Amino acid sequence: MGTSERIAHVVEPILEAHGHELYDIELAGAVVRVLVERPGGSVTLEGLEKLSREISDALDDDDPMPGGFELEVSSPGLERPLRQPGHFAKAVGSLVKIKTKADADGNRRLDGTITAADADGVTVETPVGPHRVAYGDIERARTVFEWGPAAKPGKKRSAS
Repeated sequence: MGTSERIAHVVEPILEAHGHELYDIELAGAVVRVLVERPGGSVTLEGLEKLSREISDALDDDDPMPGGFELEVSSPGLERPLRQPGHFAKAVGSLVKIKTKADADGNRRLDGTITAADADGVTVETPVGPHRVAYGDIERARTVFEWGPAAKPGKKRSAS
């Protein structure tokens, strides 16, 4: 079992007990980043603080990484990284930016909307048509959040 899997094994029961789900684990040097989401709701700062304390204690007891590490517990955010097939499946209908590996066929950069995702890859509708990309050909991918128009000075936004 790799380090990420060992951390997930420790973290998932804690998250489930608090109504959250594990989105991803990122390891960057001595930083362990645990990305969490809350189905049907938003992740709060108070919730993240509580989860961080509990996860920190559990990881100290289990010690899944040799040496010290810095723990970060966070939401994946509006523009979330897409690294696993499940991430892509949840993002069907979302705008994305994908950068493919240098040896992949076609354009290295794809901007568009995910129209399908399965166990092997993802289909992105771009301005020039649909493109199918195998997960193994993706270097980086993330969702893109489109901000609405700015409110005009002196005007209140509608509550819709």
